[in-house]
Amino acid sequence: MRPAPSHPLRRWGPLALLLAAALAAVGAWRWWSAARAPQAQAPSQCLAPSGTAAAPAGMVWVPAGRYTPGDTVYAEERNQRPMQVAGFWMDRTEVSNAQFAAFVAATGYKTSAERMLDPRQHPGLPPALMAPGALVFMPPAQARHQDDPTQWWRYVPGAWWQAPGGPGTHIRGREAYPVVAVTLEDAQAYARWAGRELPTETEWEWAARQARDEPMPAHEQPLAANTWHGPFPVKDAAVDGYAGLAPVGCYAPNALGLSDMIGNVWELTRSPFGPHGAEPPPGSPRRAAGPAQVVIKGGSYLCSSDYCMRYRAGARQPQDVDLGSSHVGFRTVWHGPPPTDRSPP
Repeated sequence: MRPAPSHPLRRWGPLALLLAAALAAVGAWRWWSAARAPQAQAPSQCLAPSGTAAAPAGMVWVPAGRYTPGDTVYAEERNQRPMQVAGFWMDRTEVSNAQFAAFVAATGYKTSAERMLDPRQHPGLPPALMAPGALVFMPPAQARHQDDPTQWWRYVPGAWWQAPGGPGTHIRGREAYPVVAVTLEDAQAYARWAGRELPTETEWEWAARQARDEPMPAHEQPLAANTWHGPFPVKDAAVDGYAGLAPVGCYAPNALGLSDMIGNVWELTRSPFGPHGAEPPPGSPRRAAGPAQVVIKGGSYLCSSDYCMRYRAGARQPQDVDLGSSHVGFRTVWHGPPPTDRSPP
């Protein structure tokens, strides 16, 4: 039996969790009503999402190579050993709401956030957290300290990819924004429908490093990416052009042509969380049951210099496989022949 997910809100005491759920309906509207319009310095033009009529292929080639992954800022980044990567195609942008909507329209798929959790897989989880929903970021007016994430995270029943802030919110007019409130299962279902799959952590980081085995650059916060500027979690000054999510492809792509590899939303991989490149041994219970957590990469619009310096290719973090969140999305890869043979699907 898989242990209960380890997200801080799911480990919190039942009384605090029930209170958080009760406050969520009011908080969700406050979250969505907060100013999120692009500021004056916002990028003037965003790329079309991968796979649209404007970019029918929508993927770029990432050549093969060998590199040493990881970084030195946080402990989980430091178990480094050289990794070999075969060439592959990768979505130029994060998967957008419009793309995910096309998948749902074609298949009738219902996401994890639309379904009740299985109590057998979550023994002891309070009823308030069993209801269909997702985690939603809600900036507080002030924060006592940065060690208590329940000050800015709420589990909101009724939050899902079409209402990522909870009941009363919607994605109308935000079709080009990255889809969020999706889980590993949801992302893999989309990838299978598209004839693709999720990247491994090794593939994702190699692409974010622009297929170069070079020392990691300095750890300054990037301006050409959607991250948090200002005192976290109270005020995002939108120095990079956006407070909150940005549409996909609004910032200059890297040398391979990939946009938003850093910031905007964390991106799911299919790698179980553990040391770099680690896989459960054959026949192990974890392999049979599937991982409880997978690696997410790239940081999000919530990463800041004073709280979460994970706006780096070498950064990594665990994500519960069945918990959607308002700052986690994904992109896909295709292991087809290189561009000298034929184009990607």
